[in-house]
Amino acid sequence: MRISKKRLQAAFGLTESLIGVAIIGVVFTALYAGMATGFQSVRSARENLRATQILLEKFESLRLYNWDQITSTNNYIPREFTNHYVLNPTTAGTVFTGRVSITPVPLTEVYGEDMRSVTVSVEWTSGNTPRMRTFTSYVAKYGLQHYIY
Repeated sequence: MRISKKRLQAAFGLTESLIGVAIIGVVFTALYAGMATGFQSVRSARENLRATQILLEKFESLRLYNWDQITSTNNYIPREFTNHYVLNPTTAGTVFTGRVSITPVPLTEVYGEDMRSVTVSVEWTSGNTPRMRTFTSYVAKYGLQHYIY
């Protein structure tokens, strides 16, 4: 059997094969980096959403307290709290720690004594990066619930 010269020239050389393998390696590395970044973005978005849910939960619970409970000095409202977010039961999950701060509003008007500034802050660690979310609002002595009930 005789092999023609055209068939020998149609094959790939060692250099061309190495260049092809290098290109495939770069493509797979970029694909892996893109997927890792995407998963990290999804994780960060979930943690931010959970922190927002915790903040809203604390502020919604404040609506259930009356003025004497909000302004009491015997810590009727817990000033510190811990909340866990477990996505997968086999992992420890993310631990959210928070603080509730209730302070007088710095107003010189007559109604300044009938208002309080409430600040809820939540802290957690995402990977090795510490994160924090804070929300501040006002509570009035004669708020909306006073007129409804």
